[in-house]
Amino acid sequence: GENGMPITVSRASEGRGPAGTLRYFAGLCRDTPREERRTAVHGRGTTVVRREPVGVVAAVVPWNFPQALTMFKLAPALAAGCPVVLKPAPETALDAFQIADAAEAAGLPAGLVNVLPGGRETGQYLVGHPGVDKVAFTGSTAAGRAIGEICGRLLRPVTLELGGKSAAIVLDDADLATVVGGLARASLLNNGQTCYLSTRILAPRSRYAEVVEAVADAAASLVVGDPRAEATQIGPVVSRVQRERIEGFVAAGRSEGRLVTGGGRPAHLPRGWFVEPTVFADLAPDAVVAREEIFGPVLAVLPYDGVDQAVAMANDSPYGLGGTVWTTDEERGLDVARRVETGSVGVNAFDLDIGAPFGGVKASGLGRELGPEGLDAYVSLKSIYTRAPA
Repeated sequence: GENGMPITVSRASEGRGPAGTLRYFAGLCRDTPREERRTAVHGRGTTVVRREPVGVVAAVVPWNFPQALTMFKLAPALAAGCPVVLKPAPETALDAFQIADAAEAAGLPAGLVNVLPGGRETGQYLVGHPGVDKVAFTGSTAAGRAIGEICGRLLRPVTLELGGKSAAIVLDDADLATVVGGLARASLLNNGQTCYLSTRILAPRSRYAEVVEAVADAAASLVVGDPRAEATQIGPVVSRVQRERIEGFVAAGRSEGRLVTGGGRPAHLPRGWFVEPTVFADLAPDAVVAREEIFGPVLAVLPYDGVDQAVAMANDSPYGLGGTVWTTDEERGLDVARRVETGSVGVNAFDLDIGAPFGGVKASGLGRELGPEGLDAYVSLKSIYTRAPA
């Protein structure tokens, strides 16, 4: 409720999701041996490879999925044996206190989970604090660069999950009903306030008009309203500042291309930070709305000629976090997906599998969360070499 997330999304991603993440890492913790004994490659002897907690973790989380993204860090950190200092976003501080209440109710020892509310200065202080051993951050690329600089100077391990401007490649054999049905989640989830969304839709020129019309019709049909109502698919964005930022991008899009649907505030909702689902077409690939992360319900549909050009356009981005490929030929979809420079990509859908690594390349970040790789991020490896007496 603090960020305008529709209740149907919230139940899944902020309720069941974090609980499932916690259970997954609890199971992984039990099933992962603390030590592994290896025969030395050269000479006599044995090496014990020991997995130890990396130490105190500073977890700095954003406002868009506060419970889920906190648990992406808290669950593996606890599974590895690390205490955590959680710095929530000011917009969603109450969510963090709910996690603190849950930790207390679960009987976690005092000092294992700590909540430190505050703004940018608090986060900067925490990230550079001498008592912190590892930083895990989700947020903007600009903030991630600043955090990465501090951690680089301190030689402090850091995981950065940053922004994105992911591409949906609609292949010429795609079923449009599948595409538009999937895009509500893959491109507009949480009112467009999701880092991995496919907000650049690349369509074959031979089907461009058809794709533009279908995407615009689907966007215009979404129910915009009170996020507490079951029927709502698009709620308000998080704040007045965020709406003003999104409307600045919409103004740029109007001057750069063709507004197909949306572009304003819904007339029936005078209160709240609402933005209509918006679709632009006939944009140049270097248009602002086709290149910059907007973090709102705004999509750009761009034409391509041939699969090679589609892949090149998808990769022509400073970001590389998510993405999708839409086709009726799954093997063809996998082949195209393998060519996209990104951390995660979906074929005919997009979802996060908590058993597989998630994270970005290029300006979308460093390191991975989720899966066994997500647990490894909170582990320090020690090798103990032993040789039996002669």
